Amino acid sequence: MKIGIPKETQSGEARVAATPDTVKKLRAKGLEVAVEKSAGLSAHFTDDVYRNAGAEIVNAAAALGADIVFKVQKPAKDEIEKLKKGAILVAFLDPCAADDTLERLAAAGIESFAIELVPRISRAQNVDGLSSQANIAGYRATLEAARLYGSFFAMMMTAAGSAKPAKVMVLGAGVAGLQAIATARRLGAQVFAFDVRAEVKEEIMSLGGKFVELDLGESGAGAGGYAKQLSAEAQQRQQALLGEEIKKIDIVISTALIPCKPAPVLITEDTVKGMHAGSVIIDMAAASGGNCPLTKANKTIVKHGVTLCGITNFPALVPTDSSSFYARNLLNFITLLLKEEDGGLELRDHSEDEITAATVMTHAGTVTFNRPN
Repeated sequence: MKIGIPKETQSGEARVAATPDTVKKLRAKGLEVAVEKSAGLSAHFTDDVYRNAGAEIVNAAAALGADIVFKVQKPAKDEIEKLKKGAILVAFLDPCAADDTLERLAAAGIESFAIELVPRISRAQNVDGLSSQANIAGYRATLEAARLYGSFFAMMMTAAGSAKPAKVMVLGAGVAGLQAIATARRLGAQVFAFDVRAEVKEEIMSLGGKFVELDLGESGAGAGGYAKQLSAEAQQRQQALLGEEIKKIDIVISTALIPCKPAPVLITEDTVKGMHAGSVIIDMAAASGGNCPLTKANKTIVKHGVTLCGITNFPALVPTDSSSFYARNLLNFITLLLKEEDGGLELRDHSEDEITAATVMTHAGTVTFNRPN
């Protein structure tokens, strides 16, 4: 049984779905591994290092034509055409996107699994690619804020004068938000954080952040530990109350997302107008429309004297560690699908495990994922 690792083709994607370390572990399980030439170069893994780990270096067609294909991003139309009927594909498939990727995969007879839908349960933590990448994103987004901000993060006292610590507000205390809080605190900032789920207050405080409590009239806690969409009235109240708090802040790192929904608007244009010149907004929800309507995906712009950053793929800016974490997630995932039978490896039925059952997108020629209305 062969696993293929094609080179990522999406613009700006520097990650790779296997590292020399995971290649060794896959080989130890009895799997062959075919890595496309130069697939790991952007993440600083050379072809020679993959060869030494036991991989075969191949062209794109051979990597995509393997029995099991690991990718970071969902495949493009021409890549789907190169997948072998009956093959297994594991990647970030963005199942809620308004495109026909899942339909094309089903028509091609591909058994596909979306790693971002791994359930939030204890035994799935080492498979949770969404969390491993969000953790890195929160870290790198904070560094980007420090780069764009024209002053120090930490309090500085010198013979030439002193500087007060930056005031940073993190919106959303999921994995990315919590890492942003921790990183901003390590950089010496004064950190505030808001989340519609009041139960995250202790986590925020444990990292040195101050929880901003707003009376929205309802809870935003949803299923599976995620936030849910607030009522229109609560959203308006949230925007107004948050606006007053944000106007006192130097840097906002906004991470608020709702699964399969446009990102909620938390920072209105009026709020941006009220921020002081030189303030920075890192809108980590830019790929889903942004928590600020002024944000432009994959662009950094200045509006009303405020810098708005809409980078949509922060993990790709830390490609070596992002690839290492993600590759381990995929290694652990495929282990759930394999079993030893008569001295060889065979595939389990995906329905036998709650993790693989929750992530299957296409099976037996049909799309099994139901997009929310």
